[in-house]
Amino acid sequence: MTVNEKKAFLQLVQGLRNLVADDGKVDLREAEAMLGLVRPLAAIDHDCADLARVLETVLKDNVVTDEESRTLLLLIDRLCGRHTGLVYEIEDKPPFFESLFAALQHLLAIFVGIITPPIIVCGALGTSDEVKAFMISMALFASGICTFIQCKRLGPIGSKLLCVQGTSFQFIGPLIAVGFFAQSQTNGHPEQAMWGLPLIFGCCIAAAPAEMIAAFLFKKLRKVITPLVSGIVVTLIGLGLVKVGIISCCGGFGAMGRPDTDPLVFAGWRNLTVAASVLLTIVFFNSFRNKYVRMGSVVFGLIVGYAIAWQFGMLHFAFSSNAINVPVPFKWGLHFDLGSIIGLAIVYFITSIEANGDITANSMISGLSITDESYHARVRGGVLADGFNSAVAGVFNSFPNSIFAQNNGVIQLTGVASRHVGYYIAALLVLLGLFPVVGDLFGTMPDPVLGGATLLMFGMVAAAGIRIIASQPIGRKETLVLAIAFGLGLGVELCPQVTVNGNGVPWILKFAPDLVRNIFSSGLVTGGVAAIFANAVIRIKE
Repeated sequence: MTVNEKKAFLQLVQGLRNLVADDGKVDLREAEAMLGLVRPLAAIDHDCADLARVLETVLKDNVVTDEESRTLLLLIDRLCGRHTGLVYEIEDKPPFFESLFAALQHLLAIFVGIITPPIIVCGALGTSDEVKAFMISMALFASGICTFIQCKRLGPIGSKLLCVQGTSFQFIGPLIAVGFFAQSQTNGHPEQAMWGLPLIFGCCIAAAPAEMIAAFLFKKLRKVITPLVSGIVVTLIGLGLVKVGIISCCGGFGAMGRPDTDPLVFAGWRNLTVAASVLLTIVFFNSFRNKYVRMGSVVFGLIVGYAIAWQFGMLHFAFSSNAINVPVPFKWGLHFDLGSIIGLAIVYFITSIEANGDITANSMISGLSITDESYHARVRGGVLADGFNSAVAGVFNSFPNSIFAQNNGVIQLTGVASRHVGYYIAALLVLLGLFPVVGDLFGTMPDPVLGGATLLMFGMVAAAGIRIIASQPIGRKETLVLAIAFGLGLGVELCPQVTVNGNGVPWILKFAPDLVRNIFSSGLVTGGVAAIFANAVIRIKE
């Protein structure tokens, strides 16, 4: 079908339900209007031709026999069953301006999510503003490259769907832990270790093959990696990040050492006012029925936050003199640590579970099968690209990438599932990453502005995990898996910190070997591993 024919088919399907009255009988008053819609499609679609023929007979006789009623209802169900609500399907190529408009809507949905991890990690590690701005730019640049690979498919790598990739939230906590560990080895001079960035990038690249290997194991591990495990992992991600969000609301790690007389002291009223204003603005615009207003709610919240922060004297812009950012592979070099690599490898494996779900949801929304071999090829290619792209991101001084679930919602809103739109999204992200002004502008974002937005976003991640868990039947064995995973995961996350070799670690791991401490200092890793093993033991016993 051409684009105009698809639009006509969409209009027909939307009107077909009106053809059936509340009592299940065909309504003759709607038959003439439906005949006008179906006639142009009769020449190109067998079902539409049958529907037009029956409607013509009905209107000619001005009565609907039982046989005609059954035939009409069957045709209506068949046509509605074929309907995906899409104006442009996977392989369609929308015109330039329609593609650009759809790409901008996707960009609006993902932009804040992409720049948030580098802002949080750099803020926690105490990097300079110049480094933070560069990291934001590279996050956008790397996300553009990764999105292109995911949509295009290079050999076996890529899902060949409209899957947009961006900097992953799952790695925020573990990356901060790796950075702190690197800084602890410099006797109080974190800048000597480049704030831990070489170790972070080295370990991210070295651990990325774990997710690539996981891409080939899903069919074999289907009984172990169940939706219950996925829900636990997503919930732990959200709950672990809420702590980071609330610290940002209070002023960030840098405000903790300020005296109580400082107006911007940690948890001071100015910081909390800015964070609350951002949070309430996002909630306010999210309550609108207009889908575009809801999509822009986070951006509106940041604008309000910036305005109030400016009034409080929190903004200090410093723009780079460079006209363009030149991506420099391995800008700060690479360092490696076995314990950190193993810990991140576990997070990569956990991320592959979420990627599997995102690709499945995208396939369903795009009207593709989720049972045949082509589906398994899409999942395998998409997860393989997730791992490969994370290594590529590390090369360009960015953090691991993952598929963004929010873009599935944008596909539903716009009716555009064409993977060719992904090329436009990729180009826009690369362009934004090449101009330093973007990184400079958001690199100076006050922590309370970011905290007000991320607190809600991280809470939504946890809520999504709870919904996945709630969708599953919860019996005695499932409750046991939940108890073990949350008990260990949240236990590590909430455990008081103690300094070991200059690095803060959960007290429960104080006397553990360095290798074990580096692996399990993250509640996500501990809880995720516990969920997988507990579920595996229960399944073996069945």
